[in-house]
Amino acid sequence: MHAPLLSKSHLSIEFFINRITQTLSPFRTYMDEHLLLELEGLVVSRENRSVLNDINFKLKEGEVVALVGPNGSGKTTFIESCTGIIPFTEGSLSYYSKLNEKIIIRNKDGRNSNIPQIGLTLQNDGICGEETVEEKLLTVLNMVDEGENSHLIDSILSDWGLYHRKSNRVSQLSGGLKRRLSVLSGLCPAIFSLHPIVVLLDEPSEGLDDEACNILTNWIRTIASRGNGIIFTSHDSHLIKCADRIIKLEENKPIAESSGISSGAIVTMVESELVARQVSINSLINWTIKMELRNPIDTINRLTPALVALFISFSLIGNINYETIDNQIISLLILLPAFITCIISPALISRFSEADCGKWWYINLGTKFRPISSFIGASLLLPLPLTYLSWIILIGDKSELYSNEVLTWLWLPALCMLDLAIASSALHFLVSDLQRSQASSASLLLIFLVWPFLELSEALSSIMANGMSFSLELGSPLISCLFASLISSLVWLVAVFLPDA
Repeated sequence: MHAPLLSKSHLSIEFFINRITQTLSPFRTYMDEHLLLELEGLVVSRENRSVLNDINFKLKEGEVVALVGPNGSGKTTFIESCTGIIPFTEGSLSYYSKLNEKIIIRNKDGRNSNIPQIGLTLQNDGICGEETVEEKLLTVLNMVDEGENSHLIDSILSDWGLYHRKSNRVSQLSGGLKRRLSVLSGLCPAIFSLHPIVVLLDEPSEGLDDEACNILTNWIRTIASRGNGIIFTSHDSHLIKCADRIIKLEENKPIAESSGISSGAIVTMVESELVARQVSINSLINWTIKMELRNPIDTINRLTPALVALFISFSLIGNINYETIDNQIISLLILLPAFITCIISPALISRFSEADCGKWWYINLGTKFRPISSFIGASLLLPLPLTYLSWIILIGDKSELYSNEVLTWLWLPALCMLDLAIASSALHFLVSDLQRSQASSASLLLIFLVWPFLELSEALSSIMANGMSFSLELGSPLISCLFASLISSLVWLVAVFLPDA
């Protein structure tokens, strides 16, 4: 990590237990080196209104920039533009590698690349209430071994007055403590990064008390002294004083720029050979599994209507002579519970919608977010056991009426149901991203999934009547299953990649 290059004349040193505080002068250490981020000719419009107009901005290593202005002036839009998640009317966003290579992240034509590792605090925190304080920091740092890293996490949490709440769920925290965690989550990646990164903080002092604001000011200056570039929005005059540069945004006016005071203090932070890694797909998978194990709302929401449908089906046909019922109807009823679990909206959507949690993941994962979310949000565990359970309950001791190969091959249509589940999940995520006027019509796309369901029912009906066939003729079980998977895959492709096209 970089060390602050300040002369003795600029420093007054006070010794505390395990901590050194150095009063920081306006001298800037890294700002004459290379760039971290650049916006060129940026124009962002929302609802036919220009929010940002012809913005040209560069962030250098070790620089702290404050964005100020009235509410609605575009400060949050500026931060979101620096993450690359919103469309540009004109202009481009670029990040610079440690070799000073310019990487275009987004331009007016769309997203070209994912952003590198950043520190990020959103205005709405970006934290799900079901995760614990410690889990949030481990997720941000992409650390999986809690035992090995617990002393590092404990030290950081102690500095911010959160150590005694580290095992608590975020939903159990007060608004002020939750905001402390959100801000700390935005700063931590820069602490453990081997090279300077960009830190984006949207209204970090909002909801913080005076003590926390002082900690925030000192941490910003310390992190900047290590070469990291920081952009924050704020109405807090005390926090704004720690900036090297102040940019004022006003509606329908060009940006006004002035020099800041660069006040604050450099404090010693936890030192470790441990390196924070960029948030990855595995991070999201592990996070999703933990949330569901802690509160299995997704499983319950899917399983309840499926079991209700199963027992209603049993009550309808339980006393009827099965020889008089068409196999197509029986196969539909057997696969119906599994189909219901597949088309239920994923609980992951509600978790993502909580406090902009999904936006935090989307910013960090970029173009990988939609595909992986459609997989981990789908019902992948329930279709297979439910299909066998349906067979046992609905058919029971009447299995001699059907081919003896049914139980051997019942897994095939159930397995193909997973493709349908993933397609359904992708459609639900697509609908959740749309405006209400568009979402109502987009929800009708779920009707397309009835088609692969009918194909799978036909495949099971054929197996029940004639056993398994490997014929490649139309109507054979194998072709019906392949056709169902193909339809589901096409729906998935449209739902996942069309929004980013």
